[in-house]
Amino acid sequence: MQHLLAKVAKGPKTSKDLTWEEAKQAMRLMIEGTATPAQVGAFLTAMRFKSESVTELAAFTATARQYVPPVPVRAGLGVVDVPVYAGKRETFHAIVPAAIVAAAAGAVLLLHGVDGPPDRQGVSSVLKLLGIPVDLTAKLVGPELERTGVAYLDLALYHPPVSRFLEMRQELGVRNFFHPVARMLNPARAASQVIGLSHPPYFEKTVEALRMLSCPRALVIRGVEGDPELSIGNTTRLLELKGERITPFIFQPKDAGLTMATFREMAGFPAEQREREADLIKRLMANEIQGGQRDWVLLNAAMLLYAAGKGTSIAGNLATARHALESGQAKAKLAALSVGAGTAPKVGMSAQ
Repeated sequence: MQHLLAKVAKGPKTSKDLTWEEAKQAMRLMIEGTATPAQVGAFLTAMRFKSESVTELAAFTATARQYVPPVPVRAGLGVVDVPVYAGKRETFHAIVPAAIVAAAAGAVLLLHGVDGPPDRQGVSSVLKLLGIPVDLTAKLVGPELERTGVAYLDLALYHPPVSRFLEMRQELGVRNFFHPVARMLNPARAASQVIGLSHPPYFEKTVEALRMLSCPRALVIRGVEGDPELSIGNTTRLLELKGERITPFIFQPKDAGLTMATFREMAGFPAEQREREADLIKRLMANEIQGGQRDWVLLNAAMLLYAAGKGTSIAGNLATARHALESGQAKAKLAALSVGAGTAPKVGMSAQ
């Protein structure tokens, strides 16, 4: 580790990027606990100052994947990988009702994340209030995807080492490269990934790293608060990966025939009022709410359907998403997701 540290921590003019094999070695030393806590902290900080290369990010991710088996899913199920790691401060989790609507319309979505820092409300807290299981192990996630078309996987249960390195953000005061690695981890090895980012340096690098990792299809989004969400109140930058080709584009609500909403219609709730967000989602799924909140959910459901290979454009899936909501299918999907949530078996890490 000393050799690798010396290479990346020499300073802005003399630091060098690690090769593919060196980056893999560094990740192995950290995950296996061979590197000391001081070395890990120094390495993460040095990498942040140097800025990770595409090769380093791809190698870190490829190595992290080798320490855990993929989530067992049936071949041909068509799972879309949806990492949700950012947490919310200002807006509600539109990705949750959007995933329910998209699943009701035929998409299969695996959400994965962590509880997140104390100052940000994670997706799991909202899912719990909706009665959706958040403690499923990898072996139980597969059947849940078959049953309902959408499931949540807690990274702390699936890949404890990566989860612990994410927690170092609280100690170091800044994020580290494990944040994009967790987003690219792709537990089910899905052929399609939807990744939201807010940190500009990782935008292009992430999609290039996905291409290096042979991801067949991906949408990388400058999402709302870093989540994989298109904004209903602003334009959104996207990078689309199909095969080997990367295409940048900008999406506006009007592109789908929707009116630009105000921030107020995207606003979330304080941490002590999480029940209000869960109630909002229930009312949205019951088609009891009109306006910007509903449009925001439908827009992102259409985006998820597009990522699942439905239709030829995001805008082209809006009618499908709207039908799933207005027909009552989304409400029924939420009910199905909640069935048995309180009695779902809790299996330890040894069961994976």
